[in-house]
Amino acid sequence: MSALHIVIIGGGEIGFNLAKHLSDDDYDIVVIDIDPNKCKKIKNNIDARVIEGDGVSQRVLQQIDMPSVDYLIAVTRIDEVNLVASRIAHQMGAKKIICRLRNTEYTHRTAVVKPSQFGIDYIVYPEMAAQKEISEIIDKSSVVEVQAFMDDQVKMVGLVIDSSSSLIGRTVENVLLSNPFVKHKTVLIFRNDESFVPHQQTTYKKDDIVYFTGLDEDINSILKMVGKPPFNVKNILILGAGKVGRLLAKELQTDYDVRIVEKNQEKAHLIDQKLNEVLMLVGDGLDIDFLESENISDVDCFVAVTENEQTNILANLIVKHYGVKLSILHISTTSYLKSIRRIGVDAVISKNISAVNEVMKIIKSDVNDLVVSSFEELDIDALEIRVSPDCKYIKKKYRLSDIPESICLASISRGNKNIIPSKKTEILENDLILLFTKEENLKKAERIFI
Repeated sequence: MSALHIVIIGGGEIGFNLAKHLSDDDYDIVVIDIDPNKCKKIKNNIDARVIEGDGVSQRVLQQIDMPSVDYLIAVTRIDEVNLVASRIAHQMGAKKIICRLRNTEYTHRTAVVKPSQFGIDYIVYPEMAAQKEISEIIDKSSVVEVQAFMDDQVKMVGLVIDSSSSLIGRTVENVLLSNPFVKHKTVLIFRNDESFVPHQQTTYKKDDIVYFTGLDEDINSILKMVGKPPFNVKNILILGAGKVGRLLAKELQTDYDVRIVEKNQEKAHLIDQKLNEVLMLVGDGLDIDFLESENISDVDCFVAVTENEQTNILANLIVKHYGVKLSILHISTTSYLKSIRRIGVDAVISKNISAVNEVMKIIKSDVNDLVVSSFEELDIDALEIRVSPDCKYIKKKYRLSDIPESICLASISRGNKNIIPSKKTEILENDLILLFTKEENLKKAERIFI
């Protein structure tokens, strides 16, 4: 198969990271942006053709052989630019179009303007994805990340192994044997800024970030096994009334005592009228006196989602000092991610990482003709594969022990039942299986099961 031809409109954080990851896959990449500084950054760091110009200009877009474009990805910060660029590219013959949108009104059933009218095949809502992930973390309370698979029946949770954890010094196999009623699989370990798929004799170490999968109803048991049982979150303080903060407050307001802190008085007043069950506070989230007046020491969960990530980072450090049980911060610049993991914040969310992962999932799933979820920040892919009756695994009567250690079988879906496999579990033809592996092993996994 020839290399994909991909055009990205918008060279900001999302566009830059998409171009970086896609160019690593040897795809033919073109990036369009009107900002000369963004164009220069891409030219200096990425093997891609860069066009400095307006992404909605027909004159600019005519520089591209649009009928040869496999994917046009419009990811500027402005919905209207993305919509118009998508429409023009569609009319000019681009095969598939992926569009980033911020305004969730386009998803409403009664919306007058619908994305399909612009020739858009896939929509990515980064702010909505970030809000959903934060809600999941609050629900589980002691995790650093939550991802859902198999129609939300199977969850992957990331947990930091603290010095008090009973897992330290024990192998993956030993922990499985010692906890026969806690159905789980260890799919990934993040250690010293590197991630790897563990094998049975891998030993857990202090400060590992370990990613476990389990059925949704078993996640709390997994947390207790690690020594991080969930706690009951009652009150939440959100710093920042931007898009993510508003979506989050709206989602949480009926189940929790929610307060939002917003520095801009006019913005706070406008949003206050739309969120009836949320207490709006006008103030500076970095003002110690203000935080103390709001009894910050009694807050169960603090979420910093302002547009300024330095503010978010500093605010989280302050509230952790005051004993807030769960601190979550949002970042835009993904280059901060590794550093932030080391400074004691409980969970880090990035709408930009969510957007990149979603776009990569769309493209990889299309290319491989199966569902591939990509987690670029963890350097791991998740595959959902329907086991073919003619595949090598079935024909050669393999057992689970014959699956390479570089591929982790996380779950099996059979009919209406989801199974977390043990050593004695059998894989049958037509099972839907969930695998985790590095990108370079995707084809190896396919050759075994398809």
